[in-house]
Amino acid sequence: MLGFSKSNNIMKAKFPDESKTIQTDIVLPADTNSLDNLFGGELLARMDKVASIAAVKHSENVVVTASINNVSFGEPVPNGSILTIEAKVSRAFRTSMEVFIDVWKQNKTHPQKYKVNEAIYTFVAVNKRGKPIKVPEIIPQTELEKKRYDAALRRRQLSLVLAGKMKPKDANELKAIFE
Repeated sequence: MLGFSKSNNIMKAKFPDESKTIQTDIVLPADTNSLDNLFGGELLARMDKVASIAAVKHSENVVVTASINNVSFGEPVPNGSILTIEAKVSRAFRTSMEVFIDVWKQNKTHPQKYKVNEAIYTFVAVNKRGKPIKVPEIIPQTELEKKRYDAALRRRQLSLVLAGKMKPKDANELKAIFE
């Protein structure tokens, strides 16, 4: 019942796990700064690629990065570290999707992974002419997915208010936080 049927042009909701994308790679010397840690820009590029694949999986269309809503650089990632980036769509709006990204590192000689970064990117699905097109809704399942799903609406309203595209009085989800 879930998925996208192109034959009859009916779009059905999807689960976040359907967009889950994981990339594991090693940090090499060419990826590092003078402190021998992964460049922040290199990490941003890797996160953008993984997150865009998650958005493509969800929308089944070409996507473009609309914004990087939040990036938290928790810890440096040293040369030689194994880096795992996991992304999945946390909420879908009419044509845009919020993708939540978790970044983990591990020492190549120890199996323990540590969460070192996270980010939230927004993508817009576009047609062949570059015009925004509708995307399927998301049905969160786990507690974490539900938490991220609910928070996505507040983040979206805040972004719209800051951009002048929504009046603060109309941002009901944001107002609820302060009441």
